[in-house]
Amino acid sequence: MSRKSRIAVIMDENTSGDGTRYDTTKAYFTAVHRAGGMPFGIPYLADMVESIVSEFDGFVSVGGRIQFPHEWYTPGDESRYRSSERLKVEQALMQGFLDCDKPVLGICNGMQMLACLHGGRMVHEVRKVGPHILTHDDRTAMHSVEILPGTMLSRILGTARIDVNSRHQEAVVEVSDQAVVAARADDGVIEAVEIPSKRFAIGVQWHPEAFATQDHPCNRLFDAFVQAAQQRH
Repeated sequence: MSRKSRIAVIMDENTSGDGTRYDTTKAYFTAVHRAGGMPFGIPYLADMVESIVSEFDGFVSVGGRIQFPHEWYTPGDESRYRSSERLKVEQALMQGFLDCDKPVLGICNGMQMLACLHGGRMVHEVRKVGPHILTHDDRTAMHSVEILPGTMLSRILGTARIDVNSRHQEAVVEVSDQAVVAARADDGVIEAVEIPSKRFAIGVQWHPEAFATQDHPCNRLFDAFVQAAQQRH
C-alpha cells in the first residue's frame, strides 16, 4: 500500500495583533486530511525550506494579510498590511515546489502570490476599482463565481458556477501570459488562476477549506490536489 501524500501547509499568523503567534484555522488541515493527505503545519524558518521542498509531496499556501512587494501592485498602489517574515519563506517554498513541478494550491493570499510570481498585478482595495464591485471582505458574505470552460478548475469541479465565500480586500487585477484566469465573480473580479505549464498549480481567491465538513464542490479541489501529490509516489 502506497503511503499517504505529505502536504506542507504554511502557517498563518496573527498579523492583526502583534505577529508573535502562528494562527491558522484547523479547516485547512481538515480539508487535506479528508481528501486523503497528511497535512503538516510549516513555520517561517528559512533554513527548513530546502528540506520541506524535497521531503513533501505538495504545498498549500493559506490565506493571510501580509505585505507583498511593491512591484506586485499596479502603478501607484501598494500594500498597507504589516510586513511579515512569512513572505520570504512562503515565496521560497512556493517557488521550490513549482520548480520541482510538485502540486501547489494557493488560497486567498496564496492565489495572489501564485499569480504575482508569474507576472500578475494586484490592487490593495478591490472595492475602489469601481462602484460595481461586490462586497468581498465580509466573513458572512457569499457570492456566485463563474468557472471558465476549458480550465483545469472546470474539469475538477465539474460545474460552471458555484457559490463561494468572500474574505479579501486585495485582489489580482492582471495576469500575464504565464497564467490563466480560471474563475471570475459576476463583477469581473478574478477568483481563480492556474499555471498551465505546471502539472497542478491552482489558486482560488475564496476559502474552499471552509466547506470541508459540507457536501460542496470545493471538496473536489482538495481531492484533485492530494491525488496529484499522490501520483508522485
